[in-house]
Amino acid sequence: MKTIIISLKLLVFMTILTGLIYPFLIFGIAKITFPQISAGGFVTQDGNVRGSELIAQKFESEKYFQPRPSAVDYQTLPSGASNLGPTSLKLKQTVDSLRIAYRIKNGLPENTVIPPDAIFSSGSGLDPDISVENAMLQSERVARARNFGNEKIQKLNELISKNTQNPFLGFIGEKRINVLLLNLEIDKL
Repeated sequence: MKTIIISLKLLVFMTILTGLIYPFLIFGIAKITFPQISAGGFVTQDGNVRGSELIAQKFESEKYFQPRPSAVDYQTLPSGASNLGPTSLKLKQTVDSLRIAYRIKNGLPENTVIPPDAIFSSGSGLDPDISVENAMLQSERVARARNFGNEKIQKLNELISKNTQNPFLGFIGEKRINVLLLNLEIDKL
């Protein structure tokens, strides 16, 4: 009987500690140190929420930069990767078809090296960023779709540079561009 009482006390204590105290402590620290991110990273424009800078969104129009491919079609609830291994024939076929579609969509020659983030989905399927190389390869298509003249093409290239984020702490990861933020900036041109 004594063992059961000790076990129940330990269960209640651990439930309160790990189920209440720890989550509220972490939530409080996040609200103080990263208020924008902990609130969902919502981006508002003219008083309307346009999306979250933390989660990729699908842009189907030719006038916008496209995010990384998503194994879950940009749905947040079942987020995840395709779970296909490097020897998977299905993965090879998917990547090959994405490579061809990317070249055709962006009017690129056959010998153009396609950046990996343009044809491989991220681990979550919701990565909001693309590489600078990916953005540069898409910029001509975006400019063409928006009928940009030379002056606006120059401004588009400046926006790509302005929206380029450096690696975390200067060395973790690569330079990247948030697709939603870039597309919202382009709409202002």
